[in-house]
Amino acid sequence: MTPLVSRMTPAEIEKIFRDEAGRALATLIRLVGDFDLAEDALQDAFAIALERWPTACPPSNPRAWLVNVGRNKAIDRVRRLVAFRGKQQEISHQLLLNAAAPEEAGDALAVDDDMLRLIFICCHPAFAAEVQVALTLRTVCGLTTAQVARAFLAGEDAMAQRLVRAKQKIRLAGIPYEVPGRDALEPRLRRVLAVIYLVFTEGYAATSGEDLMRPSLAREAIRLGRLLDVLMPQRGEIKGLLALMLLHDARRSARETAGGDIVLLEEQDRALWDTAQIAEGLRLVEDALRLPGRPQAYAVQGAIAALHARAPNYRDTDWPQIAGLYEVLLRISPSPVVELNHAAAVSMVDGPARALDLVDALQARGGLDGYALMPAVRADLLHRLGRTDAAREAYLAATAATQLQPLRRLYARRLSELSAISDLKN
Repeated sequence: MTPLVSRMTPAEIEKIFRDEAGRALATLIRLVGDFDLAEDALQDAFAIALERWPTACPPSNPRAWLVNVGRNKAIDRVRRLVAFRGKQQEISHQLLLNAAAPEEAGDALAVDDDMLRLIFICCHPAFAAEVQVALTLRTVCGLTTAQVARAFLAGEDAMAQRLVRAKQKIRLAGIPYEVPGRDALEPRLRRVLAVIYLVFTEGYAATSGEDLMRPSLAREAIRLGRLLDVLMPQRGEIKGLLALMLLHDARRSARETAGGDIVLLEEQDRALWDTAQIAEGLRLVEDALRLPGRPQAYAVQGAIAALHARAPNYRDTDWPQIAGLYEVLLRISPSPVVELNHAAAVSMVDGPARALDLVDALQARGGLDGYALMPAVRADLLHRLGRTDAAREAYLAATAATQLQPLRRLYARRLSELSAISDLKN
């Protein structure tokens, strides 16, 4: 990592913390063997960084610094607890061993593997699927409990209790902090891939906040995908997911303005797309589709992303083939979100009226109640059909459904455009 400047603002320190917190926390959980203790220790380290870094030369490896300071703070917490209780034997033997461990800066491989270990803990079969996702959002993606609760349309207190119970189960059941052996890895692979894609999605389009993207999370998900591809080669679902992430991430530089506003796919400068990353993604898609057996869902999604990547512009995209691939995906892995994406592709082939029929039918079934992008898709289709009043209502619903500020600004611009159209009509 390039050495940092000698003085840093609190905002710069907070950005480093957002970028490094996930992997630092993963390492601390391995070192101290407890989620809550690791989270508290990392917060202690961050508080010290806010105090020291603005006035002193900050470390060249911030993550290693956070891990080492956090580890020491965790040891202090345990020692205080032991002294208070008067039970020296309660100090974990493993924690004492880790206290004498070498500095993390020289242990890059261990740090690199810790995030994958953490994801395998989150995906342990002892947890229901929604708990696996909630744990990942909280620990790996760094979302607050309130943000996780909003993602599940649940109350914050209820979500906090759900997370507490999950962490207690990890501790009491002695769930090992490790990548399991091949026999145990196979049953968890589907959930692990889903969680890695969830990490990528949070990096590609954040759940809430001021920033559209969190590139460090997207890069981390891609790194984990590469690692899994090495651990389990010749797996179509792994290659497909890695291709999908690479092809989406290749557009990163073109997806927002200098001021942080969203640039939609149809408006992006494709000269800014990462051609080397696209080439790698295209090769992986071909590899995934050539492997024997039934096409995997991630490979089909990667093939859709590949068609976007190959298109010289938005208008000349092969929309009929994209719509056809979504139909294949619906047979392989049906879901309301895939149906919504299929409808968006149909709008480019058969027009917005046909797509709106599909979206309204999906909405009537209640398949995507609470899904933030549903009203946005309806609003776009209504706008294209010239149904100004209905489009305005849909954009207002889309605005209320999202906590991501760049999206709210996009919808505000669309509402302004609709108001201008109404003024012209009057």
